[in-house]
Amino acid sequence: MEKRKETAKKTRSWKQDPEAVRADILRAARAEFSKHGLSGARVQEIADQIQTSKRMIFYYFGDKEGLYRAVLEEAYKSIRKAEAELDLDGLPPVDALRRLVEFTFDHHRANPDFIRLVMIENIHGARHMQSIETLTRTNTAAIEQIERICDMGQKLGVFRKDISPLVIHWQISAMSFFNVSNQATFAINFGDALFSEKAQLDLREKVVKSILASVVVEDVETGQ
Repeated sequence: MEKRKETAKKTRSWKQDPEAVRADILRAARAEFSKHGLSGARVQEIADQIQTSKRMIFYYFGDKEGLYRAVLEEAYKSIRKAEAELDLDGLPPVDALRRLVEFTFDHHRANPDFIRLVMIENIHGARHMQSIETLTRTNTAAIEQIERICDMGQKLGVFRKDISPLVIHWQISAMSFFNVSNQATFAINFGDALFSEKAQLDLREKVVKSILASVVVEDVETGQ
């Protein structure tokens, strides 16, 4: 009897806060999709995780692919929001770029589920992302942020004139992504020496210096 009352109370609470329901579904779905992929994920498992029904999930997202697209959209929105909150526009360009690289390396390392989602969507040829109307606008912000850093660096004479914000973003993403996406196979092939806490901090610094070396004019001190 008490269990039914508790369930009813929870249901009433969710009805009063539909955004909380949606957030709970997305959180559970992100874990399920990143672990099992689109094909292997089970909507019933997602429903069980948050004590709701498949019907409730479909009410919010239409179907399984709609839920998957929403998870992708939210994952990219989350990282872009976190990048914006770095408030890099107030920093000197070298410091701003360093902070962005550090953030990306740390974010990817702390969010392997995001990396797996991106890998899964690449397996699908990014066809689901193509139908997410907001995604281009969301991700354009990442390039615009680097453009502002580059513009300031060039105006101050500390960044080279031939640098490309898009290439810089690619470089940052590539090194930060590979560190997570290929960790298991890399460790099997070459050992796990690079994946201790100290080794990861050292590797992050090498990534930072690599990016800075590609954009900063040779006679500018980049710091530690």
